Amino acid sequence: MVPGLEVKFAGGAPLLTDGHVMEGYASLFGLTDQGGDAVRPGAFAASLARLAAKGDKVRMLWQHDAAKPIGVWDDIREDEKGLWVKGRLLPDVAQAREAAALIQAGAIDGLSIGYRTLRAEKDQAGRRILTEVELWEVSLVTFPMLPEAKVGRKDADDVREMAAVFNAAAQALRGE
Repeated sequence: MVPGLEVKFAGGAPLLTDGHVMEGYASLFGLTDQGGDAVRPGAFAASLARLAAKGDKVRMLWQHDAAKPIGVWDDIREDEKGLWVKGRLLPDVAQAREAAALIQAGAIDGLSIGYRTLRAEKDQAGRRILTEVELWEVSLVTFPMLPEAKVGRKDADDVREMAAVFNAAAQALRGE
């Protein structure tokens, strides 16, 4: 991990559609995580604007490992609830296929932000309130630090349908 880079985890099973598109919340505003931090609305805005101005994107990683990109985030924005993300797992990347299978099985249920704190303050309860962060990446992770930050979850019929799509894709990749 990059020195000085911090990570925060958001729990919940990522919502997969079309076999590889994922969306949900990577961070929720105002909730205290297990590290005693909370993110204030607007904390990501300047970072997202800087990235957009440079034509750059927040990276999608596996377990905060910079050597394991598994997809791309096509849409990241703040709304009234938190930091909403939508992206694609890349089916040509082996770790992305494994991630999709783990999501479908319910073994992976978290998203986590990787960032540097630019501005923060302490509140009366002693929490660190993140007021501006430089967002580097959003990872799929095993252990969420902010369990209340849920990402969408498909019902059983949709999960079976997604499994069929992934099985067909795997067979096609194997040339079957």
